[in-house]
Amino acid sequence: MHYISRILILLAVILFAQNAEAQPPTRRNDNGNTEKKESMATVKLTERAKSQYPSNSISQEVDWKRDIYRALNLEVEENATLYYPVEPMGESMNLFTLLFHLILSEDIIAYKYNLDGYESFIEENKMDPKTMLENYRVYYEEKDGKLIVGKSDVPSAEVLSYYVKESHYYDQRKGVYGKHITAICPVLHRAGEFSSEVTKYPMFWVSYEDIKPYLAQHTVMTGNLNNVARTTFDDFFARGLYKGDIYKTVNAKNLALSQYCKDSVEIKNEQQRIEQQLKDFETNLWNSKTVAEIRQDSIKAAIAASNDSVNTVEKENKTVKKRIAQSTSQKTEKKPIKLFNEKKSSTPKASSAPKPSSTGTVSVRRVRR
Repeated sequence: MHYISRILILLAVILFAQNAEAQPPTRRNDNGNTEKKESMATVKLTERAKSQYPSNSISQEVDWKRDIYRALNLEVEENATLYYPVEPMGESMNLFTLLFHLILSEDIIAYKYNLDGYESFIEENKMDPKTMLENYRVYYEEKDGKLIVGKSDVPSAEVLSYYVKESHYYDQRKGVYGKHITAICPVLHRAGEFSSEVTKYPMFWVSYEDIKPYLAQHTVMTGNLNNVARTTFDDFFARGLYKGDIYKTVNAKNLALSQYCKDSVEIKNEQQRIEQQLKDFETNLWNSKTVAEIRQDSIKAAIAASNDSVNTVEKENKTVKKRIAQSTSQKTEKKPIKLFNEKKSSTPKASSAPKPSSTGTVSVRRVRR
């Protein structure tokens, strides 16, 4: 009996092992990688799949181009789509979480943020993912040569703004005016260890052309009133649904607005001036004029506008002076006031001629000869 029980136990172990081996490979992989899929909801794309999306690069032969940099505050309602959900919920994730996992898996390349703030997608500026984690004190584990970061360790909650580079261009040969996002930089907002003052840390630049195929795969909600209305990250940027303030333009002096504007009021006026220049260029674009003529017209319009404002002020000053003079003259002129109506006398007025003498005598003056 003792040997029989041992044999039965051995047979049961063998049958259990065979049952485990007979399990379909896909099912075994799903059971083993469930946790991994939840933490890494990115989609692997082949080079052929990436080629299905049109390039976001701009031809070097365009007739006009202007590059501007905007700061996107994620606390603004229009940009909330880029921030929520803070932690992945199923297949939904925010923009930074998507970029973060793509960098760790080396599907895209992160480039250093240089002190001048301009992006440079060259070999020397490539950032190692491990170096990025160590620079920004992100906890990670390394297993089999792969970097693993837990959901709660991804600093997506601290990325409260982005820097984006817009390229406004006009191609006269194709008759096309457009705007493209060419680069994105997440900005980390982190308080100091011994103070509550928040410091901004621009983390890295990524080329929009590299991340475009992945952005087109992830859908996000466009508003809270209709949960069915959804779009992709790529459409969100292409349609200009975000809101951001200009903080720098490409210029010869390589200066940001804060470097040549005195205060916040002057910065605001400069931002409005640049925005108006872009609108005016697009509005006047479809005239039968060359780009040089349009530029000259914009200069003349600016001069005319300034002259009109001066003339308007002078006219207003003359009108005010005229009114003041009229009111002053009216005060100095005094009209006689009649207290009662005067009646005409019925008696005739006395004549100034001499009356005849009552005695009838006439006096004659003798003239000497």
